[in-house]
Amino acid sequence: MPAPAGTGASGSTYHVGMTSTTSRQGALAELGRSALRWFDGWWGIIHLGVLLLALALSPSSYSRANRAASARHIYQSTAPNLLWFAVLSALLSLVLIRIVMVTALSYGLSQYALQMVVRVLVLELIPLTTSLFVALRCTIPNGAEIAAMRSRGEFESLKIQGVDPLGHEVLPRVVSGAFAVLMLAAVSSVLTLVLAYLSAYGFTRWGFDGYTHTVGQIFSPEVTLIFLLKIVFLSMAVSLIPVASVLYDSARTRSRTSVELRGLVRMFLVVLLIEAASLVGTYY
Repeated sequence: MPAPAGTGASGSTYHVGMTSTTSRQGALAELGRSALRWFDGWWGIIHLGVLLLALALSPSSYSRANRAASARHIYQSTAPNLLWFAVLSALLSLVLIRIVMVTALSYGLSQYALQMVVRVLVLELIPLTTSLFVALRCTIPNGAEIAAMRSRGEFESLKIQGVDPLGHEVLPRVVSGAFAVLMLAAVSSVLTLVLAYLSAYGFTRWGFDGYTHTVGQIFSPEVTLIFLLKIVFLSMAVSLIPVASVLYDSARTRSRTSVELRGLVRMFLVVLLIEAASLVGTYY
């Protein structure tokens, strides 16, 4: 019996509609799974941060072996980088100070040159560049070391020996990264303030009172609090996120490159948010 007219066309339309609906459902399902993985990754970072904070506040974490491991990692993260980072920071600061002062003088704004130098260099650039430098030199390699140790089964060996791997291997690396950011930022800030004074007044004492008054006007109690919180949060972000990413993501993802890339993206996102929040709090 012949098929009624229009049956083939309606059937084709039905199949096309079903295919389109199925593809939309698949896309929504994949989007939902991606969102769950995204939230799961951030939850892992928060969970590890809380665990490490509890370990840091626990007296049992400060055994002789853990203290030795913490001191070793702090030295390895800070001492080899302190001198040449200070020299590099001083050279860049001198260049930027000279550019700002010459530009301000050419526009007749020399009275604002020192304020601009302190605000741009000390308040903004030094914390940001220090945290990124420590991330590239210390904390990201620390995350790679922890991932390698876990893949070799060293964490399980420590557990068998009765040693907590979080307290013996993870916590010292996170603490050393945070300490390196704080130390390098402090040294670079003081060095930049000294260089700004020498660039403006030379090796004399007559401008010291005016300079300290200018710096004191910039570092009001509110700005000082925001500046300190910014450095602390940056140090926590760059020291914790690379380690947490390899600990939690490597168990679900085989590709080490994918895990490290996700950790970098998360770290840069948090650094950007901290920088934006500090700008809003300082200038608005």
